[in-house]
Amino acid sequence: MAITVNLYYTGKNGSARAFAEEMTASGLVAAVRAEEGNLRYEYFFPMEDPETVLLIDRWKDQAALDFHHKSPMMKEIARLRDKYGLRLRVERYTEEQK
Repeated sequence: MAITVNLYYTGKNGSARAFAEEMTASGLVAAVRAEEGNLRYEYFFPMEDPETVLLIDRWKDQAALDFHHKSPMMKEIARLRDKYGLRLRVERYTEEQK
């Protein structure tokens, strides 16, 4: 069962966008995309809310997502989220694969 997680990072004064830029520049985005079971890891910028960044994070199954959450890079992602003072809102969707 594929799992899609929408993560909304919200900050102030452009901090959410700076977070996404540092995630990319640091190589963390490429590392997540290279993890087994990752199907999508992509940032979007809502037109109506310049202080929010949407991350669409899609995984093959719960086991792949669990492995990702236990990986050392999660500590670095959390550190960057704290560095930029971001609030996080999460939506989770599952889809049966055919």
